[in-house]
Amino acid sequence: MAKITGIGGIFFKAAQPEKLKEWYKDNLGIDVGEFGANFHWGEDDSKSGSTVWNIFDKNSNYTEPSENNFVINYRVDNLDEFLSELKMRRVMQYGDVQEYETGKFAWVLDPYGNKIELWEPSEGQ
Repeated sequence: MAKITGIGGIFFKAAQPEKLKEWYKDNLGIDVGEFGANFHWGEDDSKSGSTVWNIFDKNSNYTEPSENNFVINYRVDNLDEFLSELKMRRVMQYGDVQEYETGKFAWVLDPYGNKIELWEPSEGQ
């Protein structure tokens, strides 16, 4: 059975994302680059990864179709199997699976309309 293995990212929207990024850098030491802040974690090279944290402009469509201003990305060990299991539970996938250098991504909505991003990291992610 496929499973969630951790949190891959936390993303939210703000009216002035650059100003808010500066606040987080100045006050909390979180340096948000072009693709967000990347928090690396793990016990050793065989069990390591990272969690991305980023702020999007309030007009971004990244959280759509949800009306909420955030998305949580969950790391998944086998995305295809996980999506099949969700389909059997009548959880509908939103959009198509997308593949990038960093891995495979898919999206679903929870019963409250929160957009959930599922990510099967590529090797070394």
